[in-house]
Amino acid sequence: MKTYRKELYFNTSVRRQFVNITPQVAECLAESGIKEGLCLVNAMHITASVFINDNEMGLHQDFETWLEKLAPEQPYSQYHHNGTENNGDAHLKRTIMGREVVVAVTGGVLDFGPWEQIFYGEFDGKRKKRVLVKIIGE
Repeated sequence: MKTYRKELYFNTSVRRQFVNITPQVAECLAESGIKEGLCLVNAMHITASVFINDNEMGLHQDFETWLEKLAPEQPYSQYHHNGTENNGDAHLKRTIMGREVVVAVTGGVLDFGPWEQIFYGEFDGKRKKRVLVKIIGE
């Protein structure tokens, strides 16, 4: 069995953003040379997420609206976590959207269902963060 590991780095210019990282993950798979196996993609920060869904801007706005209703950024005083940082909402949003995804690798490609793409969800941006890509297989 072969293994591959790479870190991808992101630094969004805004506090919250969804970034389609499917091309970067596919590039990692090509670099790995693995044809059959599994690809794990996970956010290495507790205020960011990795998830799979449709690459449709209306849906992304729906996520933003929904998440803000569930865990509004302000008032900052509503979160016991907030003190030196005002990112309590970002921790909750990450929990809702998830930490990682696993995608099957078949025939050297990411084996997605229709419309599926991998996204990095940033909930406390404007600083460098990383995503781990780990691929195992043959």
